[in-house]
Amino acid sequence: MLRVKPFQGLRPADDLVSQVACVPYDVVDAREAAALTQDNPYSLMHVDRAEIDLPAGTDPYSAAVYEKARESFQTLQKHEVLIRETEPCLYLYQQKMGEHVQTGIALTCHIEDYENDIIKKHEKTRRDKEDDRTRLIDTISANTGPVFLTYRDTPDLNALTAEVLKTPPLYDFVAPDGIGHTVWRVGGEKLCDFFVKAFAQVPVSYVADGHHRTASAVRVGKERREKNPNHTGDEPYNWFLCVLFPASQLRILPYNRCVHHLNGRTPEAFLEAVRQAGFTITANTNDTPEKPGEIHMYLGESWYGLTWPAQPNANPIERLDVTVLQDRILAPILGIDDPRTSHDIDFIGGIRGTGELVARVNERRGAVAFSMYPTTVEQLMDIADANQIMPPKSTWFEPKLRSGLFIHTLE
Repeated sequence: MLRVKPFQGLRPADDLVSQVACVPYDVVDAREAAALTQDNPYSLMHVDRAEIDLPAGTDPYSAAVYEKARESFQTLQKHEVLIRETEPCLYLYQQKMGEHVQTGIALTCHIEDYENDIIKKHEKTRRDKEDDRTRLIDTISANTGPVFLTYRDTPDLNALTAEVLKTPPLYDFVAPDGIGHTVWRVGGEKLCDFFVKAFAQVPVSYVADGHHRTASAVRVGKERREKNPNHTGDEPYNWFLCVLFPASQLRILPYNRCVHHLNGRTPEAFLEAVRQAGFTITANTNDTPEKPGEIHMYLGESWYGLTWPAQPNANPIERLDVTVLQDRILAPILGIDDPRTSHDIDFIGGIRGTGELVARVNERRGAVAFSMYPTTVEQLMDIADANQIMPPKSTWFEPKLRSGLFIHTLE
């Protein structure tokens, strides 16, 4: 069963929370991160993407970046932008994006639950990205960005959450992107224990978003465990920061693709190769698939609809649209054999819209783009339960968790 624990971490001073909280490090590039933090010295982005405060062209994986992150993190604490909680606690974290509302529970999970597949994954990680976050976490000795987990709803946790939501929140603000963020603090050993015992009845949880943050936090915990001759299992490094959401509340957006080339083919030859691969092509479609089993493709300033015969005996992975695209077009036709390591493909979250696909192709930053129908939460959990791995970038959860609302320190 799932082990969770309240934590006595850091959080923003009440009047600075909207300035400290920032989008996850991996949804913006360095230029975008710098723009978001302009005239805002309190943003946690100065820690999560410290290269923005170093000379242009600095290698983001250089030692100077991690040392700058440490310096910025210590400065935020020194000036009481980040303050230490007076007792172990957990938090409810509610997000509002338009009409969509989701409420999660922020606390720490045990690294052994990840190792033992009680916290299930559905994606592989890239070593370079995992190395980066591992080094950052170890350097600053903290989890700044929470991992986004989900679990199948339980009546006890729903009831506990509903009671806390009746009380005044700790934080309540709307970010510049229009997404509302509200946080309730849950302190006191008795009330926290109710949540801990309720989660002990949850058999498994699933990494929805943050596979690299999870793997990196676990690596740091294991490395510190091995280096500590007096290890007891109670040390903070055995736990990592998570927000757990009931599955019924979540929404997945599509994760679209843009490929830089046609692998030596003309547009006409590429279309013919797609037909030969078993796809029915419809010209002059709109930009968004209406149901599973459809992919829309932007090529040469036109949208095309791609469909294919259903395979009744296919397994959960084979039925995914992203698998069909990878196995029948990206790999055999476009030469994208390993999309995790290929530099010839970009993955574009659905929040950016299909206009981003059009812009990239029209501006010759890509040769062909694919608009996908979103994977479902149930598909994600079924695949993880079957111990299978989705193709990379199969899901885009929105809204994204803000970093900096609560921070778990490892010492």
